[in-house]
Amino acid sequence: MPINLTKSAYCTGYLLLIILWGSTAASKLGDLNEFKTELAKQVFSEKFVAWLLIAVPSAELIAATLLAFSKTRLYGLIVSLVLIGTFTLYIALILAGYFNKVPCSCGGVLKWLGWKTHLIFNLVFTAITITTLTIHLKREVRDKE
Repeated sequence: MPINLTKSAYCTGYLLLIILWGSTAASKLGDLNEFKTELAKQVFSEKFVAWLLIAVPSAELIAATLLAFSKTRLYGLIVSLVLIGTFTLYIALILAGYFNKVPCSCGGVLKWLGWKTHLIFNLVFTAITITTLTIHLKREVRDKE
């Protein structure tokens, strides 16, 4: 029985994203005080930090949950693309010297990465997200024909 590489890439892509978002959200929520402290070191206002404290792990959990179900997977991929795109842009701005402060408020093992390595990691996950989203959309078009 031949292996369907497209199906394998699709399943691997969304499963990797579920693991990414689930683990980073769990890490942040598991030590909310540390996450709050790290956010407070950023260049953001106190009000924006308070909003991010809830919004970031919530968005990560929402993305993971949406990805887990075939009927909502498209929305999960879109949320994933927005999240990873935003985080990647932020890291690129840090590396470009746009911000004076550059602490990492990332969750899980990501907080141990340097900024350049983190950017590469994010670019890889951006490519995974785009590839998975493309496969999903092609499957939807095929299924409608």
